Amino acid sequence: MHALSASFFLQMAVILLACRLVGMAAKKIGQPQVVGEMIAGVMLGPSLLGHFWPGSTDLIFTKESRGILYAGAQLGVGLYMFLVGLEFRSDHFRSRVRSAASVSVAGMVVPFILGALLVLWLQHVPGIFTPKVRYFEGALFLGAAIAITAFPMLARIISERGLAGTPLGTLALAAGAIDDAAAWCVLAVVLATFGASQPLVIGDFKLGAEVVAIGGSALYGLVALTIGKKLLAGLGRKAEREGEVSQPVMAFVLALFCLAAWYADIIGVHAVFGGFILGIAMPRGVFAEDIRKKIEPFAVVFLLPMFFTFSGLNTKLDVLVDPQLMLVGVVILLASMLGKFAACWAAARLNGEDNATALAVGTLMNARGLMELIIINIGLQQGIIGEALFSILVVMAIVTTLMASPVFELVYGRKMRRGEVGIAP
Repeated sequence: MHALSASFFLQMAVILLACRLVGMAAKKIGQPQVVGEMIAGVMLGPSLLGHFWPGSTDLIFTKESRGILYAGAQLGVGLYMFLVGLEFRSDHFRSRVRSAASVSVAGMVVPFILGALLVLWLQHVPGIFTPKVRYFEGALFLGAAIAITAFPMLARIISERGLAGTPLGTLALAAGAIDDAAAWCVLAVVLATFGASQPLVIGDFKLGAEVVAIGGSALYGLVALTIGKKLLAGLGRKAEREGEVSQPVMAFVLALFCLAAWYADIIGVHAVFGGFILGIAMPRGVFAEDIRKKIEPFAVVFLLPMFFTFSGLNTKLDVLVDPQLMLVGVVILLASMLGKFAACWAAARLNGEDNATALAVGTLMNARGLMELIIINIGLQQGIIGEALFSILVVMAIVTTLMASPVFELVYGRKMRRGEVGIAP
């Protein structure tokens, strides 16, 4: 036990320093901190550190300590998705629902068509999908992986550029929220059909695993967003009176989060779903602001780097040396970038948006970031995808996220500063 704790503390020191240093370097070149941390996670894995120093696995990332790393990573992404849900605003839907729905549907349909076509080829390539994956499961998973949008990053770019409440900001946020909700629902269906949950047997009555997962998810969402929301409203009123969230209330909220994550896990749709829905159901105002202020620093600074590193330890970029897998990587990257961008741009134009706004929407919707890493980690853990496809999709997530800020600046930022596009609501 002493050796395990010593290994864990050394591991965390290396992870935190690497993520912070690479994140700072990323910010110097105009990229978000999260992009640097994603890259740092890959650097700590077999693709760089493990390649040049094979002994790093035995000294730092020991097999015994990886169990702790995994648990911390799951807690980190669960809390992160809880915070994403906490920032979710329903008014984005109401103000631009028609345009947002059109952009979102286009940004989902085209990637799913591309995913379905690609899987016809990829299911015959070794190392892409596991042997037990059926065609439609592979097509749905790859479609969701291509269709996902980095909603938190999208929100951050819009906030930093002063676009919150503008037509572009509202449209992009609403479309991104619908897009991600749909992608998570599709992933839940994939996990359900793949047998991530167990059938429910009551006497002679038996419910299949798919029914348990999909029905359980629908029931949880319905209860949390109706009855649960009303019951939790009292916590919001208490926070408004006191001006903060007290420690007992904080403990209660964290216990609720753990129960939500546990429930989502046992029905077979992963803990992140439970955290995300609970976050949406929570009161806004002082309550949400104080919860975010108290949870976010630890979740983002300490726990999320564990997730990036756990992903990096499973990423083996040397697989791309194989010409066939390199071709797969290039095709998936091009399909992901061009399909999503073109679909969202075209839908925005058809709904009357000017070209600059449509290009900006397509750019923002094309970033995948941490959301992509969450999806593909679930796919790897559940035995849906192999290490080769996992590594390819990690590269795709990093590249599309790196592109978001500079391309947005090119197609919209400069024009906005020159007054060529308006930002008035």
